[in-house]
Amino acid sequence: MCGIVGCILKDDKKDVAPILFDCISKLEYRGYDSIGLATFDDENIHIKKDKGKINEVNEKLDLQDMAGNFGIAHVRWATHGDPSKLNSHPQVDENVEIAVVHNGIIENNTKIKADLEKEGHIFKSDTDTEVIPHLIEKFMDEGFDLEHAVRKTIEVIEGAYAIAVISSREPDKIIATRKDSPLIVGIGEDGYYLASDSPAILKYAKDIIYPERDEIVILDKSGVVVHDEFDNVVNKQIDTINWTPEMAEKEGYDHFMIKEINEQATAVRNTLTQRDNIKNIIDDLGDIDRICFVACGTSYHASLTGKYLLESLAGISTDVILASEFKYSAKTLDDKTLVIFISQSGETADSLKALDIANETSKTLGIVNVAGSSITRRAKYVIQTQAGPEIGVAATKTYVSQLTAIYLFAALLADDNDLLDELYNVPDYIDEVLADFEEVKILSNRYHFAKDFFYLGRGYVYPTALEGALKLKEISYIHGEGYAAGELKHGPLALIDEGIPVVVIIPPGDAYKKTMSNLEEVKSRGASVLAIGGSGDEDLKSKAQDVFYINCDVGELIAPLVYIVPLQLLSYYVTLEKGFDPDKPRNLAKCVTVE
Repeated sequence: MCGIVGCILKDDKKDVAPILFDCISKLEYRGYDSIGLATFDDENIHIKKDKGKINEVNEKLDLQDMAGNFGIAHVRWATHGDPSKLNSHPQVDENVEIAVVHNGIIENNTKIKADLEKEGHIFKSDTDTEVIPHLIEKFMDEGFDLEHAVRKTIEVIEGAYAIAVISSREPDKIIATRKDSPLIVGIGEDGYYLASDSPAILKYAKDIIYPERDEIVILDKSGVVVHDEFDNVVNKQIDTINWTPEMAEKEGYDHFMIKEINEQATAVRNTLTQRDNIKNIIDDLGDIDRICFVACGTSYHASLTGKYLLESLAGISTDVILASEFKYSAKTLDDKTLVIFISQSGETADSLKALDIANETSKTLGIVNVAGSSITRRAKYVIQTQAGPEIGVAATKTYVSQLTAIYLFAALLADDNDLLDELYNVPDYIDEVLADFEEVKILSNRYHFAKDFFYLGRGYVYPTALEGALKLKEISYIHGEGYAAGELKHGPLALIDEGIPVVVIIPPGDAYKKTMSNLEEVKSRGASVLAIGGSGDEDLKSKAQDVFYINCDVGELIAPLVYIVPLQLLSYYVTLEKGFDPDKPRNLAKCVTVE
């Protein structure tokens, strides 16, 4: 997930760079690998860009000191190509006559690049974006104007995108378009604006237009025009945003955590684009007779789900080892073992040490959210999840993105086409759950007084119980424990007392009846049971004090990707009821870089 901005001022004599810099600074949460600006003046496009956080790059380059009254800007969250000056945006054609900023993923960039190279185009970066200015150059050379060169380009590229383009061949205008990536157009007193999100431009424009998929937006000093695919002018509705810039830092959400919970459908959808990459990895692996996951915290719970999937679907013996304990298992590795390291940051110290050990004997694969991180550089194979930057310390969208990558890997390894098809329904399932957030909010009011919580699940949703408990204790500071439901009689049942909340995760499937028996066991000992179950399950309504229904057709195999969402919401709202900040839990950091 990246951030883009564009602006053209009505006043020819006023420089746009300070405004572009201010706007793009509001989008740093969308990417902090690099920043870049492009402005036009004296018949030339001027570019300043480099890797690093905004303030670091600005101190070095003085990004606000650029001539020209229109331009574009970008903050990057790297997906194709490591963070570097060359890979940062804007990306340009060979003659620097066309500059492009892009948010999204061009899925067929490899083929496009190969075709363009045959025609003599020379590429300098490792990004998927660089094919866009080269395609626009190609079509303008064939006689198309800038608008229609962009139109021709989006007929070629596949994937998700929001792009903004300027060209020295047609100065005094910005062309933009979008497909499956956000883009808004702002109308201000002093100029016209483009942005990925409204926080970028609220200081300058409150009147907003929302372009639809593949509409072409033309900004010049006289105003904004939107064309449909047939070149017809589209009369767009203008909406007024009443937020203040201070409120909008989190896009109107009270906290980053709830914002990121609501971004999970998009995170899953974007991570599913890794399917071809994962298939290529599997094809290259050769013979493996054992898989070993290495991870910490939330990533450890995702790995446990991976164990269930790989053993039940692919029949491959799979272990899950905490990274800090890995060295005690190192002598069991061999060249037929695939060791999978899962980490949001790719910089977890325990995981890096384990990776160096595993590289000596085994094949290694990193599932990581941060491009260019240490794990991506050291592991032989890499799957980059597409969650975008996650600011909240408690992992939410990165967790479901990790699960998505693991599900893709397991389904492709097992050649399970039914599961592959079902994965593409998951974003819609998540959105349906999120639509019922008010029910969870009400439940949180009933349970926030608790000092202890227990979470129960069987099979695929046992790791979900562990993750639900972790979310609660991370941010609300309530003691929470997750258990395999069948383990109750082996000790934990002694802890159940009158009124203690027990969350029972009980999707429809083979484990349903046994889990229902475990529900009865805790209920008979006085527990307050909150069940998370399937739509229309009348038995739950009669046996549990409270029920949250997943009102979509989600069986136990796919349940970990969906049933975690109400548990995240419960933790968030309980934390608010207790008066704590869910974004900044005490004693915790987003990335653990010491052992």
